[in-house]
Amino acid sequence: MKTTHVKRAFKYRFYPTDAQAAELSRTFGCVRKVYNLALAARTEAWARQVRVNYNQTSAMLTAWKKSEELAYLNDVSSVPLQQALRHLQVAFTNFFAKRAKYPRFKSRKKSRKSAEYTTSAFRFRDGKLTLAKMVEPLDIVWSRPLPQGAVPSTVSVSQDAAGRWYVSLL
Repeated sequence: MKTTHVKRAFKYRFYPTDAQAAELSRTFGCVRKVYNLALAARTEAWARQVRVNYNQTSAMLTAWKKSEELAYLNDVSSVPLQQALRHLQVAFTNFFAKRAKYPRFKSRKKSRKSAEYTTSAFRFRDGKLTLAKMVEPLDIVWSRPLPQGAVPSTVSVSQDAAGRWYVSLL
């Protein structure tokens, strides 16, 4: 009998240092920028009846980082940027499957401020979580313990409209 591991998300508040808050805000901005650039590229290609896939947008991201005007994308962890492209891919998959509307651009005002890190971009050791490009671990309020031996596969960091910070461990 095969045992299935149910993935659960555990959400906690955390209090970033000024440096971490600046880093995360930069990351959120870059995630939104990459998502919008890729959406624009795919929309433009779609108009020419060309399909663009995740791998192609990933190659575009590499090119954008080499350009002068978008060189700042190199300042943040590349993982959340790649994840933004994956999220866009899912959005298109759902659109083509008629499960969703055409993907929309993320606005500076309205869009959810979040970034997703996969295992290569964070370190979880002794109950301390350190994200890529950060020196210190996040100051997390462990309102309830993680299950014994649980190892997060994905970490999402978000900030709500009121400016509260959350980390969600999957």
